[in-house]
Order: sequence, then structure tokens, then C-alpha cells
Amino acid sequence: MTAALDPSRLDAPRRLRTAMFVDFDNVYIGLRRLDPDAAEAFATDPGHWLAELESGSDADGDFTRRFLVRACYLNPSVFSRFRPNFTRAGFQVVDCPSLTQQGKSSADINLVLDAVDALDADTRYDEFVIVSADADFTPLVQRCRAADRRVTIITASPAASAYRAVADTVITADDLAELVTAGQAAAEGADVPAAGTEPAGAEPEAPAAAPAPASEPEPGAPAGGSGRGGARREEATVSASSPGSLAARRAVLQRVRSADRPVPTGAVAQAAQKADPTLPGTRWAGTGGFLPWLSQAVPELGVAARPSPGYVWDPKRFGEADLPGAVAEGPAGTDATALERQVVAVTDTPGLSRDNYRVLLTALADDVREHPFERTATARRVRDACQAAGAAVGRSTVNTVISGVLYVGLELDETVTAVDVAEAWADNVVGLCRGARMELTEADEVAIDDWVGGGLLDDLED
Repeated sequence: MTAALDPSRLDAPRRLRTAMFVDFDNVYIGLRRLDPDAAEAFATDPGHWLAELESGSDADGDFTRRFLVRACYLNPSVFSRFRPNFTRAGFQVVDCPSLTQQGKSSADINLVLDAVDALDADTRYDEFVIVSADADFTPLVQRCRAADRRVTIITASPAASAYRAVADTVITADDLAELVTAGQAAAEGADVPAAGTEPAGAEPEAPAAAPAPASEPEPGAPAGGSGRGGARREEATVSASSPGSLAARRAVLQRVRSADRPVPTGAVAQAAQKADPTLPGTRWAGTGGFLPWLSQAVPELGVAARPSPGYVWDPKRFGEADLPGAVAEGPAGTDATALERQVVAVTDTPGLSRDNYRVLLTALADDVREHPFERTATARRVRDACQAAGAAVGRSTVNTVISGVLYVGLELDETVTAVDVAEAWADNVVGLCRGARMELTEADEVAIDDWVGGGLLDDLED
């Protein structure tokens, strides 16, 4: 009986029986646009990133994966040199040669057929991992969800909102690039944090038990204190000392850190209550409410009450500029148009104002003219330049724009201009809208170009 109540036994991670299906061509080509080094790491060392995926956490706690099915679908006439790498890592490699004059391979249909067979197999797979940004797999993901299976999609390029929405977990292109290159710098002798301690490209930050440097205030720190000072940390230690509160703290961190965007406060509160049902009855451990409890028990997270319903996020990855629905003003300071709000809602296009887009696009063009493009370093410098200019632009937003312009084929080199970046980004956003089945008139496209192009395309027309 004692062993059954042992907290360490209760916290033992779940083990998921997982089937993984890799659309190699889609992922490799997408990563090559974003980060050529990451594309090569993905293709040449699949055993490394597969091992990185063997453990994780979500709103229900920690888990490990056992990859019972590892299938990779590639076009041998183009990518045959990578075939042995996947075979060596234990993948079943399915050759999918081109079957049409346009070069379209049979990877999609082979992947779908094998995944549907896995759904009906005697072995019950707890999770299906689809490694592809191809929205054509949306019906497959819906079929898996209908069969009560967990679904994780891993993308290497912008993916349709509907495709991401039906998955339980989404690993974005930037996350994938960091995942496949994790530990490479350390292996080469570079002085970098240990894998898993800090996302690649994040600024060095003090651990939760130490004060953050005064020059780098914690984004979204709770009002009434730094959120990282000694006295507040002592309060947090006291309030989180019971097993229930410790469990709630862990649940909150798992919920927020496993999310690919800031999380509504209500969802975070539910995660805490699920882990410790006594919290509401004790007025949140005597603090008076969820937000005061959060500021004491989990001070390292960012919190904002606006926009409604309020959000919680991991400051190592996001800032206030990354909050959903942040479109606050349109051209000339007017209210955002209904079209802008719809674009943000259905495509996850960052909700910057026209002026802030102008600052971001110009800063990106200026940076790649002065420095060779390197995804992580470029994103950091551009974010800093935007904030120095007074534009509330977060690192996640910069990464989204970089991914978008690379996806449409723009070369970020010393010849690029702000107008080039604006044209590419506007083309990407219009493409996302059409992929989301938005019916755009010619006037709508002009309005979108003006907004996300920061007015730079108007200058070109003039």
C-alpha cells in the first residue's frame, strides 16, 4: 500500500507505443530552405533526432516513446544517397520514385496506406507521428483522432492551420531545426548549454533559482516584483512545498513548455487543478486566486491579462509580442480591419501593425546585407533591432517571417532589399490564406499586401 502511494511511482512517465511515418522529400526540401545545416543533419543522422524524440512531456505529464514502426518514404532517383542512413537507424525505407512527368512521387499514398493499415493492426499504437508539412495528410490525422489515437505532426515548412489544428502536438520547422542539430556544437567543442536546457538561439538566461541579470528583465514578469528575487523565491518554495502544490507546479510547466504558442490562463489553471484538486478550496494555497498563486509557485513564466482571456508563456521562447490576436491597430493607427483579424485567426500570421511590419522587414533586409544569414543569429539581431526601434516584435514572430520568405524562395543575402522581403512575405501570407480556403478578392489581396508588407510595396508602386 505504501509503495502504491509513493509519489515517485505516481510520477513514472507513460510509455507510448508509437508509429512514425516520414515524408522525406517534403521535410528535407523544407529544412533546406530554412537551414541547410539542419537539413543535412536530418538526412545524415536520423538516429540522433529519433533519440531526441524518445522522451517528452505534455499536459498529462512526462512520457517516453517506443517507436514500433519507423517508416521513411523517399524518391530514390533524387535522394538515394540518404537511404543507408535511415536503414542504419532502423527505418523501413520505402522507395517512392516519380510516377508522373511533373516529378510527383508516390510517397503520399504509400504513407497513407501504411498508416491506415497500422490503425487496424493487432498492435494498438498509442501515437502516430507524421513527419511532413503536407496538408494533404489532414484526413489521415482526422482518421487517427477518430480512432482515439494521439497524433504528433512534425513540419519543416509552413503548414496549413487546419492541419495543425487536428494534431495533439505540433513540432514546428524551427523546433525541428533545433532538434536535429541539438548537441552538434557541443560535439565540436563549442561552449554551449547542455541539450534540453535552453532552446537553440535563446539568450543565456539565469536558472530559475538565481536572479536574472538586471539588463535583461524577465518578459511578462508578474506585477509587484521581479518574479525572480530572493524573497519571492522563498515564498514560492513555501507555497509549493506540499506534494499537491509541487504536482501542480510540474503540471503547469509541462503544459506551458510543451505548447507551440502562449497558453490561455484558463487552460493553465485547469492543468494545475487537475494535478491538485484542493487548490480552489484553499483559495489557491492562501494566495487568493490563480494568478497570485502562479506568480509565487511558478515565477519563471510570463503572464499577461490582456488580450482576453489572458495568456501564460515560456519567456525563453515567447514574449508579449507573440500573444495571439495581437492585431491592435491598422494603417494610420486605426482599428484592425475584419480582414486582418481573419487572416491572423485562420493562418496564425503574426498580428503586427503595418508600421511594426515595416520595421521588421526593413531590419531583416538591413541585417542580411551586413551579416551572412544564419537563422538563429539573424533572428536574434533582427528582434533586438526591432525592439530598439520601439516595435514590439518577439523572437517567434521574427522566425515566422524568416521561414515564410525562405519558403517562397527568397535568397537572404547581401543583395536583398526591404521591398524584396516585403514582396516575399506578402506572397507567403496570401498563399496561406488561399491554403486556408479564404475567398480573397483582388482588393483583399491589395489590402493584405499593404498591411503585411508594411507599406513598402506601396512605395514600390509609387
